[in-house]
Order: sequence, then C-alpha cells, then structure tokens
Amino acid sequence: MTKKLDLLDIQGNIVRAYGRFSYPLARYVFLNIRESASARRFVGALTRQVTSSAEWGDLPHQIKQPDWTVNIAMTYQGLKALEVPRSSLMGFAPEFVMGMKARRDILGDDGPSSPVYWDPIWQDHHTSRDKDVHLFVSINARSPLLLEKAYAWLQNMVKEFQIGVCILGGHRGPDGVLLDYQDGCVLLEEGVPCAKEHFGYTDGIGDPVFEGAPRYDLKVNGRGKQMEDGSWQALATGEFLLGHIDEAKEYPNAPLPILLSRNGSYMVYRKLHENVATFDRYLEEQALVFSREKKLEMDAARELLAAKMVGRWRDNGAPLVHAPDPSSKVEFDAKLAEAAPAERDQLLSGFTYDEDMSGARCPFSSHIRRINPRASLEMVKGDLPGSMVMNVEAFDTPGALTNRRRILRRGLPYGVVKDRSRDDGEHGIIIMMINADINRQFEFVQQQWINYGNDFQAGSDKEILLGNHSSDERFPSKAVLQVEPDSDDAPFFLNKLPRFVETRGGEYFFVPSLTALRLIAQGLVDPT
Repeated sequence: MTKKLDLLDIQGNIVRAYGRFSYPLARYVFLNIRESASARRFVGALTRQVTSSAEWGDLPHQIKQPDWTVNIAMTYQGLKALEVPRSSLMGFAPEFVMGMKARRDILGDDGPSSPVYWDPIWQDHHTSRDKDVHLFVSINARSPLLLEKAYAWLQNMVKEFQIGVCILGGHRGPDGVLLDYQDGCVLLEEGVPCAKEHFGYTDGIGDPVFEGAPRYDLKVNGRGKQMEDGSWQALATGEFLLGHIDEAKEYPNAPLPILLSRNGSYMVYRKLHENVATFDRYLEEQALVFSREKKLEMDAARELLAAKMVGRWRDNGAPLVHAPDPSSKVEFDAKLAEAAPAERDQLLSGFTYDEDMSGARCPFSSHIRRINPRASLEMVKGDLPGSMVMNVEAFDTPGALTNRRRILRRGLPYGVVKDRSRDDGEHGIIIMMINADINRQFEFVQQQWINYGNDFQAGSDKEILLGNHSSDERFPSKAVLQVEPDSDDAPFFLNKLPRFVETRGGEYFFVPSLTALRLIAQGLVDPT
C-alpha cells in the first residue's frame, strides 16, 4: 500500500529541489528576533505565504506553480526567542541545540575552514543575542526580476514587524562587499543554464527518494534502497521527516507535542567555498603523471582522473561503474543521448558496486562512493589480495548500513569565477541537507565517511573533493585509485592532496510543518 503524506503540511523545500522545477535563482535571508510577540506575528504572516509540498498543475483542483517560493526555518535560539515552551525545547536533538560552530571539531571545520574565516554573519553569531541568527527565510524565483520582487515583499514584511525582527547582514559578496543576503544561482554554460558547479562537475544526481514523496516510483532505482532480490524500494519516510517510521522501524527522536515535530525536519545549511585554481592546478599536475602511467592522451587522462575523484564524468555525470574508461564512456553517452527522461535517470543513478568491490572503477575515496556507498560496506575480504565480497549472511537488507545515512540535498552554486587562476574569488556552493537525525546522518557522513576512511578499508584517507586535507607536510593526505586485484597495473596514488573546498559558514535549523508554524505563531505549543 502506498504511503500517503499530507503534502499541504510539509514545507516544499523538503520534498522538492527547486532548481529542478524552473527556479534557477535563490536568496537566503537570516533574521534576528528582537521582541517575541511581534516576531510570532511575523511568523504567522509569513506562514500564509510559505510554499508547501503540494503538487503543482494546471487543473482546477491543483495548485498553480508560483513565480517564487518561500520557506522558513529556525535555529534553537530562534525557537527560544519565539518562546516555545522549555519542555518542548528539551526534546530537540543536542547537536541542534549546540549549533554548527560548536560541532566544528566533529565536522572537521579546521584550518582554512575554521569559524574565524567564516562570513561575518556567522562570526558574530552567538556573540550576543542581537547578533544571533534566529530565522532563515529562503526565496527561490524564476527570474531576476521576480527574485527582486519577492525580496522587496520580504523587506516590507520585515518593516511591518520591525519591532520584532530584523535582517542580519554580513554575507561576503563579489569584491568583498558585505550583503544582507546570500544569493544562489545555477551556472551558465555558453549562456544556457546547466546543472554544473564551479569545478565543472554535473551535480544534483541521485538524490534519495522516500515513501510518500510524489512520483518517487519513477526514480526509485538507484535512489532508494537495495533489497535482497535485487529490486529497489523507497526509503522509509522517517529518515527525512519527523513523526514517521524510519528504517529501524522506529520513530526518530523528536520534541513534544507531536504537532510541533511531525512533518518537520532538520536542515544543515553550509556555505562551501571552492578553490578552483587549486583544483585546476592539481588536476593538471596529476594528469601529466596519470597520462604517462596509463598511456592516455592528456585530455583523456585529465577527464578520467577528474572522474575518478568524484566517481562520475564531469560533462554529464556518467557513473564510472557504467563507464570506467574513455571507450566505454563513448558507448554510454550514445545510450544516454537516446534515452527518455526516466531511462536517463536510470542510467545515471541505477547502479550498484556489486561488480566493483575492489574499487577499480569507482575508487573508495571518490565523492559518490563516500557519500552513498550503497551496499558496498556489507563486505568481507575475498580470496584474492585486496578483493572484497558481499557478506550476504550479515544483513537482511543489503544496504542496511547506508540506508540510515542518507541525506536530501538542496541548494545552488553561488558566485561567478572571474579568474580561474586565483582561489580568492567569492564562489562555491550553498548546500542545505535535510535529515531527521543530524548526528546519525549528516555528522556521521561528514566525520566518518568524508574525513576518515576506515569503513572503506582506507584507513585515515579522506574523501578526495570534500575532505579537510591538511597543508602540514607532516600529515599529507593521499588517495588510492585502485585497480583490479588480478591486474598487472599498479594503483595510482594522489599524493599531497590540497584542500579543494573550505567552509565559509553555516548552522543547524529546524524546518517546521505548516501546522507547527501556526502553533508557534499563535503561541499555542503545549507539550502537555
């Protein structure tokens, strides 16, 4: 029986990645609460404009797709400032209560990612109550004109309730200017919007699907969970929404009353700066060696090596599992060009690592293998040196370990790379990750799978692209690009990996349901 969700009660940014629904622009605004009663009225007024997850369409009974979307989230301090009862506040997750900056050691936000280098809005955060980030309002729009129109509407709303709330500035923008908002925008390729980020990779492939999400069944292969018979099913709703059963057949921990938490979720907001000059330079240097060792032309070596770093080819996201070398990539591209949309999604997402347990195609330190290992962690040593086989007796569900670490990814790139020979531009990715348990999902993946590799039998080797690689030559980072166990080829080592991505700020937020927003706005949250 198909699970039914109250889509009118769930905020739209949980179910939808807006960038895929003709919203190429976003503006993220952060507010401070000055007076509780007025702030609650502001939340109530804003709630009437909040975009839900209800499906859009042109039929009389359907909701017309809006020109812009509005969504709201709150920090723990924001909930306190809105006077949510203490007994309800005590039910929120401890990492949410602490906030992202206090979790920096767990997240690996050290060196150039340390909070001292974050945007001013996050450096001032927690220094005094009038500088705390309490509310997050996101606007996604179809055009620049509509984005400005939506922002003007929000500014007027804030002005109307200025006794209660104010917009916090301090976001670094182009040429060092400080802005009152953080913009996001899809990148252009030859003047046409594309799904790429600043390193050149096609992004946003393979986001998880869960029970009750609209039309999840069309994209469940590769995005859901693997079953024993080889089929795929949607993940349990409770991995992403509070008040629903999760993969452990339990309800995730949540505050009371149930109306406050049900259909809500936690959101991890992070601003990640991309060092494009460092990336380009390192890729070029390593490709010179790689081309000689693998006897490839330089262009082919560069793109194959870039694919090895992420697990997908840069141009179209073709997975290495399906296209492990330039010749197979040509064949894959031909299939992709002829495929219908549903088949295209299947080709890009519908794969396992069952035929690549050695990591010879998709390395163990590559981005997609660390972020979503699928069922490849339920394995034991094989007969051949370095080989792995499935431990089929250990788990009823092949991907049991991975299914509890899945995360919904939202957000857009920010900034424009004006000079690829420099790292100091203002460009990167705004990423927002939705999960029901920050510690079990986001923090575990960040700490154990991105910044540590033991689960992948890679010791302390970090994930190549996002790892917090050290500049200290006493502790150099490396990654191994594996080969087949019976191959005569030698593995290729990426030595002295630099830090490609640096944190520039962020926080943990609670994304309430529309019911919860109304309760908060009216001061009616009653944990008894």
